[in-house]
Amino acid sequence: MRTKCEEKQEALFEATVKLVNEIGFAASSVAKIAKEANVSAATIYIYYKNKEDLLVSTYLAIKRHISKAILDNFDARRPIRDILEGAWFNMFRYTTKHSHYFHFAEQFANSPYADLIDLEEVESYFEPIIQALQSGIDQKIVKNVSIDILKAFIYYPIVVLSNARMCKDFEIGDENMKIAFGLAWDAITIHSSGGGV
Repeated sequence: MRTKCEEKQEALFEATVKLVNEIGFAASSVAKIAKEANVSAATIYIYYKNKEDLLVSTYLAIKRHISKAILDNFDARRPIRDILEGAWFNMFRYTTKHSHYFHFAEQFANSPYADLIDLEEVESYFEPIIQALQSGIDQKIVKNVSIDILKAFIYYPIVVLSNARMCKDFEIGDENMKIAFGLAWDAITIHSSGGGV
């Protein structure tokens, strides 16, 4: 029986990301991915059931990478603002350093393949952040609205600002990241002037 080789699996992962980003999901056949990874097409079936399984596995691996990056130095005992700011900076750094992974994940999330994902599994990767948001709501610091709304106001500014195609003149640096986080924080928090939900 043939054994799984981590190097080949990594090569398939990178080839899948590269080809999907370059030519899209439909055109990225098993044969093309295998060729890009410098393995035989039959090798793919040692690791994955089919193309769908390969794409789903690639997406989940990227989401795990992202969650690991976001949760670097995570400490639930810190104030909610510090927790979210740390996660924000981690996410920004990840998306700028690994834009090809991030681009794949965004394409996947907006494709029919997203229907194959167990959303609860993906959510579990980010559970500490979700718990932090809920804690902020319980402490009456964060607005008592859907967690999905809160995630959108925290997460999507990073998606836009880290995309060089969308923000050509935006300079990614600590100062601009602090400004952007401040605006996101203001959007989700209750203000003493009565602006809360």
